[in-house]
Amino acid sequence: MNDFTRWIDLEGAVNVRDLGGLATVDGETTRFGRIYRADNLQHLTERDIQLLVADLKLRNVVDLRSGPEVRLEGPGPLTGVPEVNIHHLTLFAEGGRYTDVEADTIEGDRVLPWTARDEEDLAELRVTGYYYAYLRDRPDSVLAALRAMARDDGAALVHCAAGKDRTGVVSALALEVAGATREAIVADYIATGDRLEGILARLRSSATYRDDLDNRPADDHRPRPEYIEQFLHVLDNRFGGPLEWLASHGWSENDSGLLRARLRD
Repeated sequence: MNDFTRWIDLEGAVNVRDLGGLATVDGETTRFGRIYRADNLQHLTERDIQLLVADLKLRNVVDLRSGPEVRLEGPGPLTGVPEVNIHHLTLFAEGGRYTDVEADTIEGDRVLPWTARDEEDLAELRVTGYYYAYLRDRPDSVLAALRAMARDDGAALVHCAAGKDRTGVVSALALEVAGATREAIVADYIATGDRLEGILARLRSSATYRDDLDNRPADDHRPRPEYIEQFLHVLDNRFGGPLEWLASHGWSENDSGLLRARLRD
Protein backbone atom coordinates (compact mmCIF):
# COMPACT_ATOMS: atom_id res chain seq x y z
CA MET A 1 0.00 0.00 0.00
CA ASN A 2 1.41 3.38 -1.01
CA ASP A 3 -0.19 5.72 1.47
CA PHE A 4 0.93 8.81 -0.43
CA THR A 5 -1.52 8.03 -3.25
CA ARG A 6 -4.44 8.05 -0.81
CA TRP A 7 -4.21 11.68 0.32
CA ILE A 8 -6.34 14.36 -1.36
CA ASP A 9 -4.73 17.77 -1.03
CA LEU A 10 -7.25 20.55 -0.48
CA GLU A 11 -6.86 24.20 0.48
CA GLY A 12 -9.66 24.17 3.06
CA ALA A 13 -9.19 20.77 4.74
CA VAL A 14 -6.10 18.84 5.79
CA ASN A 15 -7.17 15.27 6.66
CA VAL A 16 -8.74 14.07 3.43
CA ARG A 17 -7.92 10.65 2.02
CA ASP A 18 -9.26 7.83 -0.12
CA LEU A 19 -10.42 4.53 1.36
CA GLY A 20 -8.94 2.82 -1.69
CA GLY A 21 -5.65 0.96 -1.85
CA LEU A 22 -6.10 -0.96 1.41
CA ALA A 23 -5.33 -4.67 1.65
CA THR A 24 -8.22 -7.13 1.88
CA VAL A 25 -8.35 -10.59 3.42
CA ASP A 26 -8.50 -12.26 -0.01
CA GLY A 27 -5.29 -10.64 -1.20
CA GLU A 28 -6.86 -7.80 -3.19
CA THR A 29 -7.18 -4.09 -2.38
CA THR A 30 -10.07 -1.68 -1.94
CA ARG A 31 -11.04 0.51 -4.87
CA PHE A 32 -9.89 4.10 -5.29
CA GLY A 33 -12.26 6.93 -6.11
CA ARG A 34 -15.36 5.59 -4.39
CA ILE A 35 -15.34 6.64 -0.73
CA TYR A 36 -13.29 9.36 0.99
CA ARG A 37 -12.87 10.42 4.61
CA ALA A 38 -12.15 13.94 5.85
CA ASP A 39 -12.02 16.50 8.61
CA ASN A 40 -14.27 19.57 8.82
CA LEU A 41 -15.32 20.88 5.39
CA GLN A 42 -16.32 24.37 6.56
CA HIS A 43 -13.51 26.17 4.77
CA LEU A 44 -13.47 24.51 1.37
CA THR A 45 -12.46 26.91 -1.39
CA GLU A 46 -13.94 27.15 -4.85
CA ARG A 47 -10.96 25.19 -6.13
CA ASP A 48 -11.63 22.46 -3.54
CA ILE A 49 -15.27 22.22 -4.55
CA GLN A 50 -14.31 22.01 -8.21
CA LEU A 51 -11.91 19.16 -7.44
CA LEU A 52 -14.36 17.26 -5.26
CA VAL A 53 -17.54 17.71 -7.26
CA ALA A 54 -16.40 18.02 -10.87
CA ASP A 55 -13.23 15.93 -10.87
CA LEU A 56 -13.87 13.31 -8.16
CA LYS A 57 -17.65 13.19 -8.78
CA LEU A 58 -18.58 13.68 -5.13
CA ARG A 59 -22.32 13.22 -4.71
CA ASN A 60 -22.94 12.16 -1.09
CA VAL A 61 -21.47 13.75 2.04
CA VAL A 62 -22.02 12.07 5.42
CA ASP A 63 -21.65 14.75 8.10
CA LEU A 64 -21.17 13.09 11.51
CA ARG A 65 -20.97 16.36 13.45
CA SER A 66 -23.48 16.92 16.22
CA GLY A 67 -26.39 19.31 15.91
CA PRO A 68 -24.64 21.91 18.10
CA GLU A 69 -21.51 21.74 15.95
CA VAL A 70 -23.47 22.35 12.78
CA ARG A 71 -25.35 25.25 14.36
CA LEU A 72 -22.19 26.83 15.75
CA GLU A 73 -19.92 26.21 12.77
CA GLY A 74 -22.45 26.33 9.93
CA PRO A 75 -23.46 23.60 7.49
CA GLY A 76 -20.56 24.17 5.09
CA PRO A 77 -20.24 25.34 1.48
CA LEU A 78 -21.14 21.98 -0.07
CA THR A 79 -24.73 22.48 1.10
CA GLY A 80 -25.07 25.04 -1.68
CA VAL A 81 -23.93 22.65 -4.42
CA PRO A 82 -26.97 21.07 -6.11
CA GLU A 83 -25.13 17.92 -7.18
CA VAL A 84 -24.23 17.03 -3.58
CA ASN A 85 -26.55 15.35 -1.07
CA ILE A 86 -25.75 16.10 2.59
CA HIS A 87 -26.59 13.36 5.11
CA HIS A 88 -26.34 14.85 8.62
CA LEU A 89 -26.12 11.90 10.99
CA THR A 90 -24.90 12.73 14.48
CA LEU A 91 -23.36 9.93 16.54
CA PHE A 92 -24.44 11.50 19.84
CA ALA A 93 -27.73 10.99 21.70
CA GLU A 94 -28.92 14.56 21.36
CA GLY A 95 -31.98 15.63 23.27
CA GLY A 96 -31.66 19.20 24.47
CA ARG A 97 -31.75 22.58 22.80
CA TYR A 98 -28.00 22.75 22.32
CA THR A 99 -26.53 19.42 23.23
CA ASP A 100 -27.10 15.81 24.18
CA VAL A 101 -29.34 14.38 26.88
CA GLU A 102 -26.60 14.34 29.51
CA ALA A 103 -25.71 18.01 29.10
CA ASP A 104 -28.89 19.74 28.03
CA THR A 105 -29.40 21.48 31.34
CA ILE A 106 -26.08 23.33 31.15
CA GLU A 107 -26.58 26.96 30.26
CA GLY A 108 -24.93 28.34 27.14
CA ASP A 109 -24.88 27.29 23.49
CA ARG A 110 -21.24 26.17 23.42
CA VAL A 111 -21.78 22.99 25.42
CA LEU A 112 -20.98 20.05 23.17
CA PRO A 113 -22.14 16.43 23.47
CA TRP A 114 -18.82 15.01 24.63
CA THR A 115 -18.26 17.52 27.46
CA ALA A 116 -20.63 16.06 30.08
CA ARG A 117 -21.28 12.43 31.05
CA ASP A 118 -22.63 10.94 34.26
CA GLU A 119 -20.62 8.51 36.39
CA GLU A 120 -22.54 5.42 35.30
CA ASP A 121 -21.92 6.24 31.66
CA LEU A 122 -18.24 6.92 32.32
CA ALA A 123 -17.87 3.60 34.14
CA GLU A 124 -19.18 1.71 31.11
CA LEU A 125 -17.01 3.68 28.74
CA ARG A 126 -13.91 2.79 30.75
CA VAL A 127 -14.62 -0.82 29.77
CA THR A 128 -15.93 -0.44 26.22
CA GLY A 129 -14.20 2.77 25.14
CA TYR A 130 -15.77 5.96 23.84
CA TYR A 131 -15.96 4.63 20.31
CA TYR A 132 -18.46 1.95 21.23
CA ALA A 133 -20.68 4.70 22.69
CA TYR A 134 -21.31 5.96 19.16
CA LEU A 135 -22.81 2.60 18.25
CA ARG A 136 -24.67 2.26 21.54
CA ASP A 137 -26.19 5.74 21.37
CA ARG A 138 -26.88 6.06 17.64
CA PRO A 139 -27.05 2.74 15.78
CA ASP A 140 -29.56 4.40 13.45
CA SER A 141 -26.99 6.99 12.38
CA VAL A 142 -24.26 4.39 11.95
CA LEU A 143 -26.35 2.25 9.59
CA ALA A 144 -27.67 5.30 7.72
CA ALA A 145 -24.11 6.57 7.25
CA LEU A 146 -22.93 3.26 5.79
CA ARG A 147 -25.96 3.09 3.49
CA ALA A 148 -25.29 6.62 2.23
CA MET A 149 -21.66 5.65 1.57
CA ALA A 150 -22.90 2.65 -0.44
CA ARG A 151 -24.94 4.71 -2.91
CA ASP A 152 -23.71 4.32 -6.46
CA ASP A 153 -24.64 7.73 -7.89
CA GLY A 154 -21.09 9.04 -7.45
CA ALA A 155 -18.36 9.22 -4.84
CA ALA A 156 -19.14 9.54 -1.13
CA LEU A 157 -17.27 11.32 1.67
CA VAL A 158 -17.65 10.89 5.43
CA HIS A 159 -16.39 13.53 7.86
CA CYS A 160 -16.66 14.99 11.35
CA ALA A 161 -14.52 17.75 12.91
CA ALA A 162 -11.03 16.24 12.98
CA GLY A 163 -11.77 13.27 10.76
CA LYS A 164 -10.33 11.00 13.45
CA ASP A 165 -12.77 9.51 15.96
CA ARG A 166 -16.31 9.47 14.56
CA THR A 167 -15.06 9.29 11.00
CA GLY A 168 -12.54 6.66 12.07
CA VAL A 169 -15.23 4.41 13.53
CA VAL A 170 -17.55 4.62 10.51
CA SER A 171 -14.64 4.15 8.11
CA ALA A 172 -13.47 1.10 10.06
CA LEU A 173 -16.93 -0.45 9.80
CA ALA A 174 -17.12 0.26 6.06
CA LEU A 175 -13.71 -1.33 5.55
CA GLU A 176 -14.71 -4.34 7.65
CA VAL A 177 -17.76 -4.86 5.43
CA ALA A 178 -15.53 -4.56 2.36
CA GLY A 179 -13.24 -7.29 3.69
CA ALA A 180 -10.21 -5.17 4.55
CA THR A 181 -7.67 -6.77 6.86
CA ARG A 182 -7.57 -5.63 10.45
CA GLU A 183 -4.00 -4.43 9.85
CA ALA A 184 -5.21 -2.23 6.98
CA ILE A 185 -8.06 -0.84 9.08
CA VAL A 186 -5.67 0.10 11.87
CA ALA A 187 -3.20 1.61 9.39
CA ASP A 188 -5.95 3.77 7.89
CA TYR A 189 -7.03 4.92 11.34
CA ILE A 190 -3.58 5.99 12.53
CA ALA A 191 -2.79 7.76 9.24
CA THR A 192 -4.62 10.78 10.65
CA GLY A 193 -1.62 11.22 12.94
CA ASP A 194 0.41 12.30 9.89
CA ARG A 195 -1.77 15.41 9.65
CA LEU A 196 -2.42 15.98 13.35
CA GLU A 197 -0.59 19.31 13.63
CA GLY A 198 -2.61 20.82 10.81
CA ILE A 199 -5.86 19.37 12.14
CA LEU A 200 -5.36 20.85 15.61
CA ALA A 201 -4.36 24.23 14.18
CA ARG A 202 -7.58 24.36 12.19
CA LEU A 203 -9.76 23.36 15.13
CA ARG A 204 -8.07 25.81 17.51
CA SER A 205 -9.00 28.62 15.15
CA SER A 206 -12.63 27.93 16.02
CA ALA A 207 -14.21 28.94 19.34
CA THR A 208 -16.37 25.82 19.10
CA TYR A 209 -13.43 23.47 19.66
CA ARG A 210 -10.66 25.62 21.14
CA ASP A 211 -11.42 25.21 24.85
CA ASP A 212 -11.78 21.43 24.62
CA LEU A 213 -8.49 21.13 22.75
CA ASP A 214 -6.60 23.44 25.06
CA ASN A 215 -7.60 21.41 28.11
CA ARG A 216 -5.38 18.52 26.97
CA PRO A 217 -1.87 18.25 25.51
CA ALA A 218 -1.68 17.85 21.75
CA ASP A 219 -0.33 14.31 22.01
CA ASP A 220 -3.55 13.21 23.74
CA HIS A 221 -5.33 13.72 20.42
CA ARG A 222 -3.01 11.39 18.49
CA PRO A 223 -4.78 8.33 17.04
CA ARG A 224 -3.17 5.24 18.56
CA PRO A 225 -3.60 1.69 17.23
CA GLU A 226 -4.96 0.42 20.54
CA TYR A 227 -7.94 2.79 20.36
CA ILE A 228 -9.43 1.31 17.19
CA GLU A 229 -8.24 -2.17 18.13
CA GLN A 230 -10.14 -1.95 21.42
CA PHE A 231 -13.27 -0.83 19.56
CA LEU A 232 -13.07 -3.80 17.20
CA HIS A 233 -12.32 -6.20 20.08
CA VAL A 234 -15.44 -5.01 21.93
CA LEU A 235 -17.54 -5.85 18.89
CA ASP A 236 -15.77 -9.19 18.49
CA ASN A 237 -16.24 -10.16 22.13
CA ARG A 238 -19.77 -8.87 22.66
CA PHE A 239 -21.37 -9.58 19.30
CA GLY A 240 -19.12 -11.94 17.36
CA GLY A 241 -17.75 -9.16 15.19
CA PRO A 242 -18.69 -5.87 13.51
CA LEU A 243 -20.83 -7.56 10.85
CA GLU A 244 -22.84 -9.35 13.52
CA TRP A 245 -23.38 -6.07 15.39
CA LEU A 246 -24.61 -4.48 12.17
CA ALA A 247 -26.93 -7.41 11.46
CA SER A 248 -28.40 -7.16 14.96
CA HIS A 249 -29.50 -3.61 14.14
CA GLY A 250 -31.07 -4.29 10.75
CA TRP A 251 -28.10 -4.39 8.37
CA SER A 252 -28.80 -6.93 5.61
CA GLU A 253 -26.79 -9.04 3.20
CA ASN A 254 -28.03 -6.72 0.48
CA ASP A 255 -26.60 -3.74 2.38
CA SER A 256 -23.26 -5.53 2.64
CA GLY A 257 -23.32 -6.35 -1.05
CA LEU A 258 -23.94 -2.74 -2.02
CA LEU A 259 -21.15 -1.41 0.19
CA ARG A 260 -18.73 -4.09 -0.98
CA ALA A 261 -19.54 -3.20 -4.54
CA ARG A 262 -18.51 0.37 -3.88
CA LEU A 263 -15.17 -0.54 -2.35
CA ARG A 264 -14.32 -3.74 -4.14
CA ASP A 265 -15.92 -4.31 -7.56
